[in-house]
Amino acid sequence: MSDDIHHLLDTSDGLAIGEQVARGDVAPRDLLDAVITRIEAVDPAINAVVDHLYDDARASLEHPFTAKMPFAGVPTLIKDLFSPVKGALMTNGSISAGDMRVPFDDEVVSRLRRAGVVLVGTTTAPEFGTSYTTESTRLGATRNPWNTDHSAGGSSGGAAALVAARVVPFAHGNDGGGSLRVPASCCGVFGFKPSRGVMPSGPMTGEGWAGMSTSHVITRSVRDSAALLDASAGMDTGAPYAAPRPDTTYLASAGRRPEALRIGVIEGRELSPEAKDVEEQTIALCEALGHRAERVTLPLNWDEFYDRCFDIIGPNTRQYLDMVGEQRGRAVAMDELEPRTRVILRERGSISAPRYISAVSYIHALGRAMATAMTDIDVILSPTLSRQPPKIGTLDAFDERLSLDDIIHAFHSYSPFTALANATGQPAMSVPLFWTPDGLPLGSHFGGRFGEETRLFSLAAQLEEARPWAGRVPPINACQ
Repeated sequence: MSDDIHHLLDTSDGLAIGEQVARGDVAPRDLLDAVITRIEAVDPAINAVVDHLYDDARASLEHPFTAKMPFAGVPTLIKDLFSPVKGALMTNGSISAGDMRVPFDDEVVSRLRRAGVVLVGTTTAPEFGTSYTTESTRLGATRNPWNTDHSAGGSSGGAAALVAARVVPFAHGNDGGGSLRVPASCCGVFGFKPSRGVMPSGPMTGEGWAGMSTSHVITRSVRDSAALLDASAGMDTGAPYAAPRPDTTYLASAGRRPEALRIGVIEGRELSPEAKDVEEQTIALCEALGHRAERVTLPLNWDEFYDRCFDIIGPNTRQYLDMVGEQRGRAVAMDELEPRTRVILRERGSISAPRYISAVSYIHALGRAMATAMTDIDVILSPTLSRQPPKIGTLDAFDERLSLDDIIHAFHSYSPFTALANATGQPAMSVPLFWTPDGLPLGSHFGGRFGEETRLFSLAAQLEEARPWAGRVPPINACQ
């Protein structure tokens, strides 16, 4: 039976595993034990797990699963970044958080539990999620299972690495500037960011980064992502805003072939030869499937855009650290923070209220401008990243003598496109269609109109069928 369960985890997505549990073909305890074995086998090589919740996971199996739970008994992990799991360590990737534990679940966590998910641990993130690589003084570096010399991406790097390595079929993450899609690209898995307001954000916060941040999952299959969004979407009590809901389920949309789409290919950013090649191959694939691609220039100044985003990130980081200081009874010292965070705080942590409000107004206006620009375009396309995953220790190698402009250039020359969807509130996804000549994944990035998740899921499923990725397994993996 053990070999059968490992084979199931090697080859199946979460929905397929949940179906077997619901039928009684697989015992949840055996499934949990197998995932624990896989974590212990793989994590020493990739460093993706923060807190092991094995005892809590076993205790949760005492409650029966029902036929209404699509992911009955399926183990997964929650990202250790502003996503409380009752009783679990919440470091947010920082020494400053100490041994903080929160006595409640995030609403998304609660909804995942109600869908039958079994929480077996938490995953790594860089300090406060402000890096495109998952490396920190507190937690170390999370490594890419395709090549452990390279980054797994950030900030949901632990989640992406575990899913790619076949430890679990999906894992939770969140995304304030690309943090689901960047690591999905780096690790060759599927990352989907919903529209602003689709997902609940409470009870810890009303919104993250003025609405730029949201949560969802990283998956191996498109249909898992869609079904997990069905299970977790919808405003929570007292939410500041909500997005429109579709007239069908997200899962149903993933099973429906899309109409011929008008795809706008983003111009104006420098790409490496391998990223340019991925873009051209993606265009050719889309056109072969009956879609029409054309080059478009978006209505924004990219440098001004990144600068305004940090007018939002800086004060939010300052406010969080003030809260930590109040909770522990002493202010957070600068030497408890990463150099990157010190620079952000120094240059943007104490900007004026009018300047902050101006930045929020800017991203709201940008959302309206993008909605107008996409009146005659169904989807926008780019590579997820401008180049393949960098080596560990290179992307976030900052010291506090550098300027914020240096940090912005380093990060957003690497990930030029992903943050736009966060600011405008649009849905976006990284689809693992192509690998570089070095054997590293490099995702294709698609953005949709606000509230049109269903169109993206339809397209993603079509691409998945045309160019399957589920059979591509990295050298570091849990397969038995």
